[in-house]
Amino acid sequence: MIALTEAEIVEAVRQGQREGQTELVGRYAGRVYAMIARQVSDAMDAQELTQDAFMRAFDHIDSYDAQKASLSTWLCRIAYNLTLDFLKRRRPLIVSIEDHQKEEKDISDDELEKELSTGSEERIEQLQEVIDQLPDDERMLLTLYYYEDRPLTEIAYIIGVEAKPLANRLYRTRKKLLKQLTNDNEQWTNNIKTRIYARR
Repeated sequence: MIALTEAEIVEAVRQGQREGQTELVGRYAGRVYAMIARQVSDAMDAQELTQDAFMRAFDHIDSYDAQKASLSTWLCRIAYNLTLDFLKRRRPLIVSIEDHQKEEKDISDDELEKELSTGSEERIEQLQEVIDQLPDDERMLLTLYYYEDRPLTEIAYIIGVEAKPLANRLYRTRKKLLKQLTNDNEQWTNNIKTRIYARR
């Protein structure tokens, strides 16, 4: 059996054909679920959000524009908005606080990437712990950038913003992430020193 093209899937869904809906879910459900599951800890909630995303896709298939994004990216945009709304209802509000009183040293984008590159398993776990503490929108932005390895233009489409402002926002978020990682490392080092000196 010859696989349907994206255009054929879209047309079949527009016509309300079960074949098109089945193909859409079968081809993209795994990726949509994986993106949602990285943000939602409960598997049942992630499954329900995935189902909601496809139901919304069926209902709004006429709004899909192949010139702007692939079908997969369009679905992820729907899933992103549903997940963000879900998290806002469920999670306590986490306010992103910027310290304007203390002047911070500028760091280039390349230096940020080098510092945040995840090498060891311990570093990956540490990075994830810090990301989990961020506000929902910042956490989802970093997830799309680091864990799904999406290009900036694609992330901009999913989030619904222009690429240039998003690049600035991503830089600030990554800089804050690095600062928190550095603070955590210093705290860990100080704790070790305290234990060593206490045993003398």
